[in-house]
Amino acid sequence: MLSPAHPLRGGIAAFTERLALELQNQGHEVTIYSFSLQYPSFLFPGTTQFSNDPAPAGLKIRTCVNSVNPFNWIKIGLELRRLRPDLIVPRYWLPFMGPCLGSILRLAKGNGHTKVVAIADNVLPHEKRPGDHLFTRWFVNACNAFVVMSQSVLDDLRIFTPKPPTGKPAAIIPHPIYDNYGEQSPREQAIQHLGLPSALHYLLFFGFIRDYKGLDLLLEAMADERIKAMDLKLIVAGEYYGNREKYEAQIKQLGIEKQLVMKTDYIPNGEVRHYFGAADLVVQPYRTATQSGISQMAYHFEKPMVVTDVGGLAEIVPHGKAGYVVPVDAKAIADAIVDFFENERATVFSAGVAEGKKKFTWEKMAEGLLQLAG
Repeated sequence: MLSPAHPLRGGIAAFTERLALELQNQGHEVTIYSFSLQYPSFLFPGTTQFSNDPAPAGLKIRTCVNSVNPFNWIKIGLELRRLRPDLIVPRYWLPFMGPCLGSILRLAKGNGHTKVVAIADNVLPHEKRPGDHLFTRWFVNACNAFVVMSQSVLDDLRIFTPKPPTGKPAAIIPHPIYDNYGEQSPREQAIQHLGLPSALHYLLFFGFIRDYKGLDLLLEAMADERIKAMDLKLIVAGEYYGNREKYEAQIKQLGIEKQLVMKTDYIPNGEVRHYFGAADLVVQPYRTATQSGISQMAYHFEKPMVVTDVGGLAEIVPHGKAGYVVPVDAKAIADAIVDFFENERATVFSAGVAEGKKKFTWEKMAEGLLQLAG
């Protein structure tokens, strides 16, 4: 596997480690080639790229890939060519990685044996930059097949490679449940752990704060007079990836400071279960999306969701069963929140989430990869 992993942090690293465990459980020998340099510091919007969490047990992780050093790409590519793995699974989420990954894969495949099946979180990014198409084409042309996790990503992939027989095969396999964050913390225990009043209800916005995730829409929804009248607070749990001042100014302008619990440092893996344990409803007010690991965390912790109708989110959250799918609009988000609490939907929707989570398994992801590899 050619992908971020510990000590790098974030959802892609967590996904990679969990999938590696599943492949090992199915009898395969797995080595993760992770990054010694993932992003130059000036390109990274957070405080640190590294986690203080302990390394995952039972995994072989090599921290050796430098994303900006072509001599490193040659070294790693030739090493993989000599090792002759049956399958390389690179992770593609950003065109910036295209030159590095595409070059390594071309060299590795020179042994005439190794197949490459990529997992593409995004083919084209949420935030467009010069070179996106050029770098992505270099990567796509180095692969044999693809796993994507939503129809919108498959549509983007087909810009670069048509369907077989003239193009490359791809399969949509939904993002599996994130079950590597521990068991759910019971509500009272979670609220006590976080130091929150137990008499209130809680919404949760979880994950890195980036403009495409639409936190501004959710903040606007919190200023709705119906929501202001409720015993309800929004927990914002995740690190700012730029534009902190913009959000802080909006919060002040809306006068909603007392309705918010701001936990805007990085949330360690061991703390995740407490935030979801405290939440009644998880809100993902995204302006654009492909798929989201946050939805799969909510499924694992059996929490109903509000998601906007962008990318593949509506494919993951059936409206009226596991939560709400709403337009990208603050009033629509507020309407869903009000309906959830006024009409006491928690029990029915939680049951819908518990039933729906059965579809999203790591076994299906691993099996799909191996089928594409032939």
